[in-house]
Amino acid sequence: MLQLRPSCECCDRDLPPESRDAVICSFECTFCVACRDRLPGQLCPNCGGELVRRPIRPAGKLTANPPTTLRTVKPDGCAALF
Repeated sequence: MLQLRPSCECCDRDLPPESRDAVICSFECTFCVACRDRLPGQLCPNCGGELVRRPIRPAGKLTANPPTTLRTVKPDGCAALF
């Protein structure tokens, strides 16, 4: 099951479970669309994988299957990558 991480790894923008602005790679690294669009090749800076829109978990399933609250943020953001 996807973790549904709560924020962008680059800019720490909130990305709630219903966000259509969240993208992920196959390792679930999570970014906002704005940061993804600035990354070289629009690829994950961690693994080089494709970043695709994260699916939205139906609201009725969030209670039994909550998103993670653990934020993963790069210490210096992604400024060096842009």
